[in-house]
Amino acid sequence: MNKEAFLAVLRNELSGLPREDIEERLAFYSEMIDDRMEEGLNEEDAVAEMGAVEDIAAQTLEEIPLAKIVRESVAPKRALRAWEIILIVLGFPIWFPLLIAAAAVVFALYLVIWVLVVCLWAVDAALGFNGLGCIATGVASITRGDVLPGIALMGAGLVCAGLAIFLVFGCLAASKGAVRLGKAVARGIKRLFVRKESAK
Repeated sequence: MNKEAFLAVLRNELSGLPREDIEERLAFYSEMIDDRMEEGLNEEDAVAEMGAVEDIAAQTLEEIPLAKIVRESVAPKRALRAWEIILIVLGFPIWFPLLIAAAAVVFALYLVIWVLVVCLWAVDAALGFNGLGCIATGVASITRGDVLPGIALMGAGLVCAGLAIFLVFGCLAASKGAVRLGKAVARGIKRLFVRKESAK
């Protein structure tokens, strides 16, 4: 793929985003390709080094703030007619509460996921502290002469400490998953507001 075709495909993938962001991204990649060609690469190899157009579009979408995308999407491309304004005003008691409810549901679901992750970390911490407490109590019991209960407490403490160590990996995976899910939800919400323009 040559530079012109690459930039045309990229423009098509970015359509619907704020115009200044599209132009900024196209200028950036055009300059990057020119720089690679000045370093001695041919045009096709320079374009190939840029990566997949879909990945560039996804990264661009992720970097643009949601508020900017919504503002661009909601801003009318033409002046609203009187009847459209009347419908918006009359429909406000219906569409505004629905919009708030949808936002609240999405936020609540995201919050529940993070509460579950925090609870998982709390269970891990409880197991770790319980394990240390049981081991310390077991050692104290043995020094007082209660050997069998002390050994049982130390065994229980080692089991709890071992479970806590293994659970750390699950907690880390859950935290990373929640972050990835948050990014995916944000991308999905942004895509709802991106209106693809027909290729010209």
